[in-house]
Amino acid sequence: MSVENHFQFAKNDSHQDIILLEASMRDFAFCKHAHEEFSFGITLAGRQDFFSLGKHHKSHAGNVIAINPDDAHDGHVGTSDTLRYKMLYVHPDQLNPMLKQAGIQKPESFRIKETVQDNPAMQQHILRLFALVENPNTPTIAYSSALYEFAVLLARQEGIHQGQVYRLKDSALERAREYLHAHLNQEVSLDALSAEVHMSKFHFLRRFKDYFGMTPHQYWLNYRINRAKEALEAGTPLADIVFDYGFNDLSHFNRRFKPAYGKTPYQFQRDFLQAR
Repeated sequence: MSVENHFQFAKNDSHQDIILLEASMRDFAFCKHAHEEFSFGITLAGRQDFFSLGKHHKSHAGNVIAINPDDAHDGHVGTSDTLRYKMLYVHPDQLNPMLKQAGIQKPESFRIKETVQDNPAMQQHILRLFALVENPNTPTIAYSSALYEFAVLLARQEGIHQGQVYRLKDSALERAREYLHAHLNQEVSLDALSAEVHMSKFHFLRRFKDYFGMTPHQYWLNYRINRAKEALEAGTPLADIVFDYGFNDLSHFNRRFKPAYGKTPYQFQRDFLQAR
């Protein structure tokens, strides 16, 4: 990777479900992946191009990026200029109670409609959250208050009546998801997975990709990477992670992890633990 590509992850010990990423990129491209958290970011310089929810998006300097949990997306530099941005990853377990207090009837179904926005009010709230997470002395009450105020803004912007279902639940595809989760470190064939939900292979493949935005293999790999990332944050030895999450060896883990997070697992764990 070019020395001009830099990815710095940080977590505040007082807010364990919040991760901050500060990045600069010249020639790096993220693979298709999805986070389990809400992702709120601001493009600081350059332009970030990415594909999500069936659309191509361009985020210019000053724009806000908002990506819902489980929304598959990629990302790359959009111009010859260096791309600089910050992203805040907030787990639904933290945001949903705030949305509930803000008037959203079904926060578990809440989704932000506009992926890229020119929204000064939202930008101000996100910058405030950035500053609170970056400060190791931030009291929990200060962060919680700021997150609640942000939830109020989201509820007001989307409309309190917007706590509607993002997509109709498909019991067969949800069962396929559960099957993949249950076979975290095992090889899962398309034959076995389609048989589990009583569909033909190709019909299942099309419906799964339409539903999740990724093929079953991409989803399964993404889920394993997310679980492995949590283990890296906890300080679990790399050799144990490779074994526990079904990677062939460390080289295989490196090749899968880096396109999603910009660093090798070793670099991610080292830098993340040093920053705590």
